[in-house]
Amino acid sequence: MIATATVFAGLVSGLGASSATADPIIDSKALLADPTSSDGSKIVKAEVKDSRNIRLHVYSAAMDENVVIDVQRPADASVPRPTLYLLNGAGGGEDDASWVARSEALEFVKDKNVNVIQPIGGKWSYYTDWIKDDPTLGRNKWTTFFTEELPPLVDGALGTNGVNAIAGLSTSGTTVLALPIAKPGLYKAAAAYSGCAQTSDPVGSEFVKLTVETWGGGDTENMWGPLGSEQWVKNDPYVNAEGLRGLELYISTGTGLPGQYDTLNGEYALPGAYGLANQILIGGVIEAGTNYCTHNLQNRLNELGIPATFNFRPDGTHSWGYWNDEFPRSWPVLAKGLGL
Repeated sequence: MIATATVFAGLVSGLGASSATADPIIDSKALLADPTSSDGSKIVKAEVKDSRNIRLHVYSAAMDENVVIDVQRPADASVPRPTLYLLNGAGGGEDDASWVARSEALEFVKDKNVNVIQPIGGKWSYYTDWIKDDPTLGRNKWTTFFTEELPPLVDGALGTNGVNAIAGLSTSGTTVLALPIAKPGLYKAAAAYSGCAQTSDPVGSEFVKLTVETWGGGDTENMWGPLGSEQWVKNDPYVNAEGLRGLELYISTGTGLPGQYDTLNGEYALPGAYGLANQILIGGVIEAGTNYCTHNLQNRLNELGIPATFNFRPDGTHSWGYWNDEFPRSWPVLAKGLGL
């Protein structure tokens, strides 16, 4: 176990912190505890970035590497608060296609009493446990990280109340439905924006292969084995939807048709004529696919008698303007699960 004094490094000086912050970590510049997960995962370094934000460097024993975790602290952290795990898309937050760079999500929750946890890393991995190391994408054991390694570290070091929710977009729109199934009871709510819950049928598996192989350069056989094998089915939230029972659920998608944010050089559009064409054509096809998957998931949940809030927008491509809108729309559902 590492002493708190050695864990903290690179502290921002002169923050002007006062009792008004009501945050014992920011005020004292020390984590509340130095927990270690059951497999030896631990926080190896922590940095106070400003009066609300901390960066943790977490050693994952399962992946044998350090993972960066950005934390936005609650508006009032004087008592234990719940935690929202906010996952980025296929790029894992390592590029500029992230909640921080492309949305106002963190600003929206700035006055909320919730810890917001954002992992940086895991691009093209679907944030799942891979059965083999990949020559291009390395070792990925993200299900283990999110369900076994990270939560006890977050809860202990940040003094949370142990109540969790999870939200994610695009590929992580699959992950945020798979993780609650993998670890029943860990999360009380989930919000999925423009994701595809299906992974083992022909349509869903093509989504996975497009992301992992075409864009990421990895091999899906290293991920879940040959198409149709047990791991493809085990990691399919549609097939295993019974595991979503009891969660507060918010699930949304557009249709792929151009909408208000699909305009030349618009605030949420890819730059230039080429960028816009890419957003409308490729982003339109992807969103049409997630629309198909999401309608199927709605039918599946209805068959099982599992309540969920769905938002089917009449237009919109697979792009940030729509996700920026969806996050606050989903907040009442997430907040209910978080007890806020």
